[in-house]
Amino acid sequence: MAEETIFSKIIRKEIPSDIVFQDERVTAFRDISAQAPTHVLIVPNKAIPTVNDVTEEDEATLGHMIIVAKRVAEQESIAEDGYRLIINCGKNGHQEVFHLHMHLLGGRRMGRMVQQPG
Repeated sequence: MAEETIFSKIIRKEIPSDIVFQDERVTAFRDISAQAPTHVLIVPNKAIPTVNDVTEEDEATLGHMIIVAKRVAEQESIAEDGYRLIINCGKNGHQEVFHLHMHLLGGRRMGRMVQQPG
């Protein structure tokens, strides 16, 4: 079983959060450390620590996360101009909370995704 995280508590509404979407599979809420005018985290309600822990049984939920990202982008009026989706995995991927989550960022021009060496 996956370890309890702050995201699990947000999903169960034990910690106040600005939830923008929730159903039986995923929860989407505003990131408290926003890196863009729109910064929403989309998390599976089932605690999956990292992408490396995903199983075939999670396939429909992960696809649903993309559909929810599209829906939230439309709701936030950023779909037409574009947005970025990011999933970090593990320490070197800069994953900070070990409950798989997708960042939806938009509302401004995003710039390069990875810095060039040198």
